[in-house]
Amino acid sequence: MKMTVLCAGLSAPHAGWTAIDELAVLAADCFGATLLSSPAVRAPWPRRALGGARPRFAPIESAGGDVLFVVARGPEDLALAGTIADVRRKFGRIHAFVTDSYFHAGYARETSLYDSITVTAHEDVDHPRERFGIEVHQLYQGIDALKWAPRAAHARDIDVIGFGRMPASYHACFQRRFHDPASPWLYLHSPLGNVTGPTVHLERGMLFKLLSRARIALAYHLMVEPEGARPRSMMVTSRWLESLVSGCIVAGRRPVSRMASEMLAWSGATVELPHDPDDAADALEAVLRDDDTLVEQRRVNMAETAGRHDWRWRLASMCEIFRWDTPARLRNELADLQQCIARMSAGTQAAFVPTTVLPASDRRSPVEAGACTARAHAPGAFALDGA
Repeated sequence: MKMTVLCAGLSAPHAGWTAIDELAVLAADCFGATLLSSPAVRAPWPRRALGGARPRFAPIESAGGDVLFVVARGPEDLALAGTIADVRRKFGRIHAFVTDSYFHAGYARETSLYDSITVTAHEDVDHPRERFGIEVHQLYQGIDALKWAPRAAHARDIDVIGFGRMPASYHACFQRRFHDPASPWLYLHSPLGNVTGPTVHLERGMLFKLLSRARIALAYHLMVEPEGARPRSMMVTSRWLESLVSGCIVAGRRPVSRMASEMLAWSGATVELPHDPDDAADALEAVLRDDDTLVEQRRVNMAETAGRHDWRWRLASMCEIFRWDTPARLRNELADLQQCIARMSAGTQAAFVPTTVLPASDRRSPVEAGACTARAHAPGAFALDGA
């Protein structure tokens, strides 16, 4: 099966979307696919002034193949299929994984080009199916657990870590409480590295090293002190999975949704903080004082996250949903993942090194692969040949 993987995030990296970019790279690696990325281009100023401009992407050349797989950050990225001239003639089938599928207004007219897509929430299935007449399936977000789960046990000297969006009232309270010289607790928080730019994927390794050395990671659903005009959702975002697979105790305000109930379905997966920030700070201190009893919970969090949410499980599901042939490399990596989970469950994850998965230093990453094997197809776009 000749596949092409298309993802906008690799041309314009953003820290909030790196987990989604990693799905694109992993899919290209497992299927031996060509990996393409097209940057967004600014709409003409009259359209921007009228507020009706949708994301537009630079054209990309492609010879086509059996399958085009688009890894979409949100519905607006489905417009990527239109960047390839005669895309329906060049590809036998067109599929997509859509992450922020709750933003119904973002579905572009190019959505009708797809044979089938997946959305992350059950309640998002009907809208694109009824509007565009395409197959729509539900599939949750994932994480590259095999790459990012801690390979060795470390002292967890960071008491509380907060990264990404932080509700202002909680953050201000925690700063006052934990930055005080009289407090024994260390609160490390954003900004951690760059939000955008060429170093984003490189700095992701720094984030996971910090998480593997942290006791508690903070996470809040998107309706806790929402900011600006951003759409609201009770989805489980990347930070929950990133923190859990790193062995953190995850504390904050958990989404109230079917997605959260099904994705975080094991006992002790999260610690719910009170609505009052001062009470929340007291609750964090109570957890920190009792941290030695949570060693088992850390192990459970890593094993459950890897066992439920590694991107390889999602790719295996896509093989069934989209009727793709399952490549040998994916089967081998799933076997490695199962060994890793078994060792996590036994409390010996530090002794495990995958046999068929390349070390993190050798495996193709978005930034390194782009620097080494970039092949221009259009100004600002690049393509990577699958291994």
